[in-house]
Amino acid sequence: MYSIDKLLLENKAWAAEKKLDDPEYFERLSHLQTPEFLWIGCSDSRVPANEITGTQPGEIFVHRNIANMVIHTDVNLLSVLEYAVSHLKVKHVIVCGHYGCGGIKAAMTKHDFKQVLNMWLRNIKDVYRLHRDELDSIGDEEKRTDRLTELNVQEQVLHLAKTSIIQRAWQNEQRPQLHGWVYGLKDGFIKPVFQMNSDSHIDSLYEYDDL
Repeated sequence: MYSIDKLLLENKAWAAEKKLDDPEYFERLSHLQTPEFLWIGCSDSRVPANEITGTQPGEIFVHRNIANMVIHTDVNLLSVLEYAVSHLKVKHVIVCGHYGCGGIKAAMTKHDFKQVLNMWLRNIKDVYRLHRDELDSIGDEEKRTDRLTELNVQEQVLHLAKTSIIQRAWQNEQRPQLHGWVYGLKDGFIKPVFQMNSDSHIDSLYEYDDL
């Protein structure tokens, strides 16, 4: 059996089991989307947002990309952010990276990953450049990679704060809180590493005064 066919069979089995346990599950789910959280995570399949946070479908709005990046030219990310903040009225936006991230490791090399991936990974290299002194002082490669993972999450949260989407919501509704987390593949625990609130300030160069 082809693996894709196995996925479809597993889906049927899962749906049947859900309905057996709770006959109204799918009817209820079809009318429910009131998440308090937007999750910006890595595409890595080992970091499923719902499972590691114990949330149910409809409780967390999810966007994923390589290395959980917030890039200001990424219309996909910005459209998700706009919808979550302005329409779903989420109270929290979480950027969650994970230790052992392949994107972080790739960005720390000088390898040519071809044009599109090179463009994406360059944003992580920029984070390394900003924190070069601290990172270069870490002799152990795994610890240096872990620290870049944490710093990358921090910078992506700051990138969120630079958007007019977040600043407008902060000014008018004093929400959402921004959180930077890192998930441990080895132990399953989430480590908070950074947070910003509606009264947080960034470099005034990035702050809008006419929202």
